[in-house]
Amino acid sequence: MAGHNPIADQDPDVWKIIQAEQQRQQSTLELIASENHVSPAVLQAAGSVFTNKYAEGYPGKRYYGGCENMDAVEQLAIDRAKQLFGVDHANVQPHSGSQANQAVLLAALQPGSRFDEAEQREKKPDEPVRSPGDMILSLHLDHGGHLSHGKNVNISGKWFRVTHYHVERGTERISMDEVRRLARECKPKLIITGASAYPRTWDWAGFADIAREVGALLMADIAHIAGLVAAGLHPSPVSVCDFVTTTTHKTLRGPRAGLTMCKAEWAKKIDSAVFPGLQGGPLMHIIVAKAVAFGEALKPEFKVYQQRVLDNAKTLAESLMSRGFRLVSGGTDNHLMLLDLRSGHPEVTGAMAEQWLEKAGIIVNKNMIPFDERPPMQTSGLRIGTPALSTRGMGHDEMRAIATLIDTVLASKGAEATLAKVRRDVQDLCAQFPLKTH
Repeated sequence: MAGHNPIADQDPDVWKIIQAEQQRQQSTLELIASENHVSPAVLQAAGSVFTNKYAEGYPGKRYYGGCENMDAVEQLAIDRAKQLFGVDHANVQPHSGSQANQAVLLAALQPGSRFDEAEQREKKPDEPVRSPGDMILSLHLDHGGHLSHGKNVNISGKWFRVTHYHVERGTERISMDEVRRLARECKPKLIITGASAYPRTWDWAGFADIAREVGALLMADIAHIAGLVAAGLHPSPVSVCDFVTTTTHKTLRGPRAGLTMCKAEWAKKIDSAVFPGLQGGPLMHIIVAKAVAFGEALKPEFKVYQQRVLDNAKTLAESLMSRGFRLVSGGTDNHLMLLDLRSGHPEVTGAMAEQWLEKAGIIVNKNMIPFDERPPMQTSGLRIGTPALSTRGMGHDEMRAIATLIDTVLASKGAEATLAKVRRDVQDLCAQFPLKTH
């Protein structure tokens, strides 16, 4: 209300947009697997007075004065992260998951310029030979990997040579035999595990065995499953990996940011890679929010929440499959699932389904599925997750109801009357499970 809120008083245009977004989140079903709703405490921490302070450096070694409280809260975040994941070292400064990954690449690998054989043949004798950089072995983006794991349009793919492993066509699960074969052939300096759209459990020990065989370092990007790992509901990669990276939102339910963890022998190089290698001043207000989120994750009720995320995902997956939908790999072991639209609605693209569902108040994202023949902006799949709905307190009955609503929307092929009817049902459901904003 104007007169009671400083944003409303100073900038009513911005305040109007904020209110609209609050209403959107309150009245829609958030099923994007990489999104969640933070607690009021995390939200307040992210907007605290710590946003006013520069703190280049690390606790006890800053380049600015007045950092006593910066040191205290960053060290608290570090200690809580180490306790939460059982790691030797944690750097809480990365601004994002991509930068958390870049810190590992900068610390552990030798970058090069993009290797182009035709260009090398045409170069002048006095021009330097371009270096191809170290080799990375990672999951292909189209099969569930991530841009920052070596996609050619990303800096990770421009700095380094990359070989990708895949899921099998029949099972749609990672073939450890293929991983081993490719590792022996390409001799990677770093093997990257983890994904942005893989619904199954990771075999960290199997990857570690392959890494040892070929003399590679091993990194696990657990951005999507960090909350499950922290709660002990997904195997942890910490004991077998040299590096573990994550975002701090998604299942971990903290602010949008990153976290890089490593074994003790890599601590100095990782810290130097983050600062001054990649970043300047850390976002101290976000580090405060990380400390609060890590504290929440250390409480017993966090494991109860993560179990609800898993249970809801299983119920939603089973409910969708009972209605004739095909899920990639036949289901899910974690918080997300990939719905293959070609199974029940071959003429419907992921872009079409995303748009129809959003009009009905159900928020998902179009997503490539393995061996997808459609382009990335169309896709044949939807990625669906349960972290945000679980935060609202929804359970099995709601998951079954939501599966019915999704089926209704897609079967209608976007019919306006159907979308309007489902939108009312969604609003009624959301009203039963209001978001806690303060």
